[in-house]
Amino acid sequence: MTRDETMGANARLFWILTGFFALVCVVYSVWTVIFDSMDFATDSGAGGFDTHSVEWAGTVALALAAAASALIAFYVGRTHRAQGGELPEDISNANIDDGDAEQGFFSPWSWWPIALAASLAMIFLGLAAGFWIAILGVSVGLIAIVGFVFEYYRGFFSH
Repeated sequence: MTRDETMGANARLFWILTGFFALVCVVYSVWTVIFDSMDFATDSGAGGFDTHSVEWAGTVALALAAAASALIAFYVGRTHRAQGGELPEDISNANIDDGDAEQGFFSPWSWWPIALAASLAMIFLGLAAGFWIAILGVSVGLIAIVGFVFEYYRGFFSH
């Protein structure tokens, strides 16, 4: 398969899925109005309920599914146009390490990410249990951010 046949096909499949969800949303809405207008109960209209109404939970869920698939289709289509060349994932005889890109620089000995995670846990616990814990979490978080940013300016690994 060529580049145009892989990501372009994915984008087309998501656009087809968008159309399907939009069509099902319209059919579902019309169907619920027709079903609601039929008199199946002996006391139709009792209790203050409006007849001939749309069932909104399913209609909104299907509309959001159509919107989500449209967003994915748009993103995949734009990525397909912007990638410039054929990706290793699209070549059938490519090796695994052909697509291995630089992920960034990470310090394996750094304890500051753990301190940042603990401070965020304290902030969220403070929002749920007591506001004073969130204040402590913010203070620990500020110290952890400063330590994380400046860890290569002091000690054994300074430059």
